[in-house]
Amino acid sequence: MSNNAADREVILSIRHVDISFDTGNKKKKFVAVKDANFDIYKGETFALVGESGSGKTTLGRAILRINPCSAGEILFEGKRISGKISKEEDRNVVRSIQMIFQDPAASLNERATIEYCVSEGLYNFHLYDSEEDRIAKVDKALIDVGLLPEHKSRYPHEFSGGQRQRVGIARAMIMDPKFIVADEPISALDVSIRAQVLNLMNKLQAEKQLTYLFIAHDLSVVRFIADRIAVIHLGRIVEIADSETLFEYPLHPYTVSLLSAVPMPDPVVERTRRHKVYDPSVLDQSGAPAEMREIRPGHFVLATENELPKYEARIKKLEEELAQRTQ
Repeated sequence: MSNNAADREVILSIRHVDISFDTGNKKKKFVAVKDANFDIYKGETFALVGESGSGKTTLGRAILRINPCSAGEILFEGKRISGKISKEEDRNVVRSIQMIFQDPAASLNERATIEYCVSEGLYNFHLYDSEEDRIAKVDKALIDVGLLPEHKSRYPHEFSGGQRQRVGIARAMIMDPKFIVADEPISALDVSIRAQVLNLMNKLQAEKQLTYLFIAHDLSVVRFIADRIAVIHLGRIVEIADSETLFEYPLHPYTVSLLSAVPMPDPVVERTRRHKVYDPSVLDQSGAPAEMREIRPGHFVLATENELPKYEARIKKLEEELAQRTQ
């Protein structure tokens, strides 16, 4: 797929979205997401990365219409899906956009068989011609995620965490969705199982032409699965770039601090490395409010006008360092 944004089809647009919650005080609301603004292209994996409480899951749930937007709008395939929409449009969103949850145990009904858990969407939308057709679709969904058809008579508690997450993926995929919100789908799994689930998601994406919003807190994971990465801090998107650019040319101090926390496989390097703590006081907030600015093609950073020269100088310095390392 072309790297030129103008040549790519936008499947989902977040337009100046704010999400706030009541605190019990009518005069004061908690703003969980502030002025989120980005596009996700068809067929890509777009990662949203930030620490706990940064608003990434809140934004993902807003895409599924679970959390309402207090400002801005969300567009899916060019149509607004936030706010009040018709019942038919709402059903289309539910079918076209599915979610893979963080906790595979909590997201499955422990009293229901795997067959029912995977079939629930088929029942709700009557996406089968007969009982034989429904069972055939369940069997195929289980096979697609590396499970066996005979597993459908079992219950979630009989499976391991990795197997339960595969059931969750099968439940989402059986709806034949176009867009998947994957909310930290591997964080609750053993390290040995994580690569299997990521490889499975990549395989299904290629086979079904899926688009992912991959929510995570671990940059080392998203580097190898994401085409582009957005970094979010306290409800604000602070930087957006393609995966390799973000790792080679991190600009915002918060992004730099996140990258410094990624463990290095070389123990000698890891022992001598200094972790950088994010200090908001280094930002120059004088003048006009900070907004997303394009520093390099496709590379955006939250900055004021006064901060642009600093970021441009940092880009030049990083380019020189990279050139020296590759000589």
